[in-house]
Amino acid sequence: MSQLTIDSTVSAGGASIPALGFGTARITGQDCAQAVEWALEAGYCHLDTATMYDNESAVGDGLERADVPRDEVFVVTKIDPEDAAFDDVLESARGSRDRLGIETIDLLLLHAPTDEVPLEITLDAMNHLQDEGVVDHVGVSNFSVPELEEAVDRSETPIVTNQVKYNPFNRQDALLEYCLEAGVSLTAYSPLARGDVADDERLESIGERHGKSAAQVALRWLLQQPSVVAIPKAASRDHVEANADCFDFELSEEEMREVFEISGEPPAFAMEDEGGGGDDDGS
Repeated sequence: MSQLTIDSTVSAGGASIPALGFGTARITGQDCAQAVEWALEAGYCHLDTATMYDNESAVGDGLERADVPRDEVFVVTKIDPEDAAFDDVLESARGSRDRLGIETIDLLLLHAPTDEVPLEITLDAMNHLQDEGVVDHVGVSNFSVPELEEAVDRSETPIVTNQVKYNPFNRQDALLEYCLEAGVSLTAYSPLARGDVADDERLESIGERHGKSAAQVALRWLLQQPSVVAIPKAASRDHVEANADCFDFELSEEEMREVFEISGEPPAFAMEDEGGGGDDDGS
């Protein structure tokens, strides 16, 4: 049995990122605060939000209500590309910190590439926030391989993740291969393809062998890949808890291959390294 647990981490650039996170896109207000509280009670120790989601205050409320020690929760937020200029980055991140009600943002991402401001300027501001202690680690989101290569080259500190859409129907082979070479983790948003995985007969069939759902199989497939973090979103308590229940079984190499084959031939590098993206030690 794999050593993966709900507090297993992926190491990248000096950061220990909990391999399973809780996504909050498109959940706002009281619904968001309640979902975050449920997630923390279920054992999640990684929360993902963004200024663009307009829910950082709600995430902060849920974090406070759950009464979990701050140092046991890894909090991620993102800079809107419209705020990519140096001073705007500083203002945005400080505002995010205040809305979240925390002293330090564990990981700050640039939400998407932009042509309006040179990437070097944005990264300089993010690195400055690290010097100030506002932010511990930096990364990016929705970056292609060439864009990620530029970010890695231009940041004074390690780019610890690239957050992109990744699920059994939407592969990121070239990007993941580069991430493995560069020591960058890949954070998978929409890991359940907005619920579409639940209706896939191939995933259902694998799940039946383990007494698990298709969604739990999809999450386990992601977590067993090297350097991959998954951040499923859920608004109901049942779904929040079900998504966390993917650590008491393990997909065989053949089952991993079956999931990859939903969208094509498995990449050789992933099958060679298959066996778990998370480190054995917890966060």
